[in-house]
Amino acid sequence: MLRIGKWFALHAFWDELMVPGIDSTNNHKSREDAARELVQKVLLAPELLHDPSVTSFVADGKYARKSWGSWELALDGLVERLSRLEQLEDNFDRTLLTEKLESMRELAYGASHEINNPLANISSRAQTLLRDETDPERRRKLATINSQAFRAHEMIADMMLFAKPPDLVRENVNLSDLIAQVLEELSGRADEQGTALLVTGTSDDCWLSADATHLSVALRALCRNSLEAIGAGGQVTVSLVAAEDSVELSVTDTGPGIPMEVRKHLFDPFYSGREAGRGLGFGLSKCWRIVELHGGSIEVGENTNEYTRFTIRLPRRIEQPKQSSPPLVA
Repeated sequence: MLRIGKWFALHAFWDELMVPGIDSTNNHKSREDAARELVQKVLLAPELLHDPSVTSFVADGKYARKSWGSWELALDGLVERLSRLEQLEDNFDRTLLTEKLESMRELAYGASHEINNPLANISSRAQTLLRDETDPERRRKLATINSQAFRAHEMIADMMLFAKPPDLVRENVNLSDLIAQVLEELSGRADEQGTALLVTGTSDDCWLSADATHLSVALRALCRNSLEAIGAGGQVTVSLVAAEDSVELSVTDTGPGIPMEVRKHLFDPFYSGREAGRGLGFGLSKCWRIVELHGGSIEVGENTNEYTRFTIRLPRRIEQPKQSSPPLVA
């Protein structure tokens, strides 16, 4: 059985069918390279299988013979099998995600019940002691206890949001106002680390139907991720581009780039990796979940050492006022 990338050739005659190619330096190509090229050709132009004038596939110096009879049937069947394997793989991924979400939901419910109550007691005691404490060092430690208890509570809430998000409460939202509000909330942290918060492209008439609370959470998560990535200095720029039927909301930071092996896991809440300078907790996963609930998409731009850009695309629609029914008269 011949391995072709992530696919397997399932036909017994496949190995006989392949003719390794020769590159520009007259070096023989491996059978795997030739097989991969043939599969790409077949997938891109399956009609060539039935063209009597074509007896070989040629590309980049690699040759693969197209024979007749059982060979043609073998290739034709391979195309069908590859398509079927791709469907099965997609179904498996969806099933796996569903099972993971169900496991996360159960964990979040258990954590909410068993952990939130002790956390509330810890936070309450710390706040009580903090009010009467005068020693600066003890006050600092008590404040840390309180903030960490709140952080743990927030993590459990994030798990609940991702695993079983509440229904959206849509309203007509002015994105310009929403951006200004989120950046105002983060201005204190930005000032502490000397990072400039900039806004471009906003206007007073950029409205869309959305859940304002959840959308604020998503934007805040992206901006916090950027601030954490930069660490000190630099700038974070939020830009808004409005079209007739959609809007683009981008967050660009001057922090370090994201390695390719990490990029594919950016929005995966089950990925435990953590790249230096850029946290990969629930923040980005939460953002992806909220955008998905709004029928939008989110992507990270091409890798660069100069900046990192996340772009949210949302459908733009305005909710019409609902006509309330007149009260019934007895």
